[in-house]
Amino acid sequence: MSSVLQSKRESSRFQILVEIAAHQPNLRQKEVAESLGVTPQAISEYIKELVADGLVTTDGRMRYSITKEGVEWLLESAAELKRYARVVMEEIISHVSVWTAIAECDLEEGERVSLEMRGGLLYANKKEGIEASGVVIGAVRCGEDVGISDLRGLISLEEGRVILCKVPRVQIGGSRKVDLAALAHQVSRAAKVGCLGIEALSALRKVGREPDIIFGAKEFAVEAAYHGLSSVIVSVDEQIPGLLTRLESEGLKYELIDLTSE
Repeated sequence: MSSVLQSKRESSRFQILVEIAAHQPNLRQKEVAESLGVTPQAISEYIKELVADGLVTTDGRMRYSITKEGVEWLLESAAELKRYARVVMEEIISHVSVWTAIAECDLEEGERVSLEMRGGLLYANKKEGIEASGVVIGAVRCGEDVGISDLRGLISLEEGRVILCKVPRVQIGGSRKVDLAALAHQVSRAAKVGCLGIEALSALRKVGREPDIIFGAKEFAVEAAYHGLSSVIVSVDEQIPGLLTRLESEGLKYELIDLTSE
């Protein structure tokens, strides 16, 4: 369980930090107290703790700001909550809900089948030796979508990896300053390639590779990794910090390669 959820104190500290970050430097303690269901005096004590811990600063006149350390703690806690929510949704609620898979053979209602993830898709079949299984909720033919309930075991899934290839913005050369040989090497072994920025698109076209994803490449990289798919994202340099923050907050594996040529 997320540490934020393990005690009222940690939960309150988290929520107060969120409120300070959202409304700094003018925080109305009375409104925060009402939303958290505690007294203004309690909010005041929590804020004193946050100041003492170096997560919040104050000018002494009821004006508060979140510190760099406070932002980091908030991001870590939010990422922890997100991971916990994903476990609840994917590993706990799944046992009382219905999943959709692709039938690899004709299946009958009530039949217990094996489940495995390949290429980011869930498949139902009658293979032996597979840990995960579920019960078919309605008869289907091979190749059709099938509803699966009563999931048991763990679906084997190796988390995908994201390769980030950084290219310079147009002001400092754009695609003309890209190591095309290195780029061609990276995309030659990639199942899926996304791009962020016209400079990245132009560089990809110079090596004869049209990207699979142009719009929403950041979201694609995250979702693909969660489904066990690795990808190469070619991005203009100014988009890299935001993408790194997203990947790190999700706890995903990545490698950053600078393709700027000398």
